[in-house]
Amino acid sequence: MKPSATSSKPTAPLRGTVRIPGDKSMSHRALIFGALAEGTTQITGLLEGEDILHTADAMRRFGAKIKRIDMGHWQVIGRGADGWRSPRKPVDFGNAGTGARLVMGAAAGFNIKVKYSGDDSLSSRPMGRVLNPLREMGAEFETDDDKLPLRQTKGGELSPIHYTPPHASAQVKSAVLLAGLSTDGITEVHEPRLTRDHTENMLVAFGAKLTRKTKDKGQVVTLHGPVKLKATTVKIPGDPSSAAFLIAAALMVPGSDILIENVMMNDGRSGLFEVLNEMGAYLRADNYRRSGGETIADIHVRHSKLRGVVVMSDRVPSMVDEYPILAVVASIAQGQTVMQGLGELRVKESDRLAGTLALLTKNGVEAHVDGDTLMVTGIGKGGSIIGGAKIKTHHDHRMAMSALILGLASEKPVKIDDASMIATSFPEFFNLMRDIGAPMNVQSMGK
Repeated sequence: MKPSATSSKPTAPLRGTVRIPGDKSMSHRALIFGALAEGTTQITGLLEGEDILHTADAMRRFGAKIKRIDMGHWQVIGRGADGWRSPRKPVDFGNAGTGARLVMGAAAGFNIKVKYSGDDSLSSRPMGRVLNPLREMGAEFETDDDKLPLRQTKGGELSPIHYTPPHASAQVKSAVLLAGLSTDGITEVHEPRLTRDHTENMLVAFGAKLTRKTKDKGQVVTLHGPVKLKATTVKIPGDPSSAAFLIAAALMVPGSDILIENVMMNDGRSGLFEVLNEMGAYLRADNYRRSGGETIADIHVRHSKLRGVVVMSDRVPSMVDEYPILAVVASIAQGQTVMQGLGELRVKESDRLAGTLALLTKNGVEAHVDGDTLMVTGIGKGGSIIGGAKIKTHHDHRMAMSALILGLASEKPVKIDDASMIATSFPEFFNLMRDIGAPMNVQSMGK
């Protein structure tokens, strides 16, 4: 049996104050960096979703000692000078693409052999964008079509490189920098466009010396190896990608007024917030503070009358995971919202561009795709979304949650074929939605 879910249209405006789970990107990195470092790293606020638990298990297989102290509080005793050891069994990442790509970079720095695997969704996703620079540095892999399962057959004794990723990707940048920790020399990553910088921030927190210089719309990150990371304390703030779903719900349900506490406000992750403000959303951040190298704030959201906007392609790196939920929000706006440069969505956990289009059109929203551009015509004032469709999620957690949020503003409930994967990134999703007044009807269905 597997869980399925039907969104329930709330009978009253959404209200309340909630605190979202820890950031997924930072949680992966905290475990990996702690496993590389000398000493004991204390982590608080760790997201305990399935993706993160796969990364924790991977670190154990490489020899780190990891202990859960309490909810969100984890302890990692790193390998330090001993380095990672060859796992006795394959390292299974489940659906965790970030964990897989970052770990491949870190593991390439050691003279070990590793077999990597993942679920069907992760095994369909391209790994060449990470493997290619690692090969340039001297690592070797056995793989069919640069996809999982694959095997690292040679690592260690890597050479530093100056690398320009063909696609804006924080995962690729991070993998190269992590591999560069064990090299003797200067590793540089030239980013044509800025991506999230959690790796750079956390490397500095763990004692690495690196420089960042802006260049045109991007930057050059320079790391001087070899680097010996030192254990530290990491406090992980709330995940802005998770906050996006609660924000969308409040914007779409008339009369809603909610407060979301402890949200990370990293510039590389703020694209959605900026676009929503341009659309006319009441979205106010206050109580700013700093922790673990990151800015944190509380976000106040009210139901708003929105207007369509053009979202240029240079916004993609700062909100690549948020386009499905932005498209859902655009469905209630006045006029058309045009989202450009979405090719990267085709190679996420599913083809999110095709999936978002299907989600909208099957529920009566006018939308179409032209190349890598998605256009959504909102219902505006006085209109309504029909809803009523059952959506195939293709085992993609963000598509599942986006469909359920659309159901909150639809005449008929929106169903999804499977809700189980939501636990990979946002295990508290259903509880928090209930807390603000939007309970979801979760049912069990046969396979």
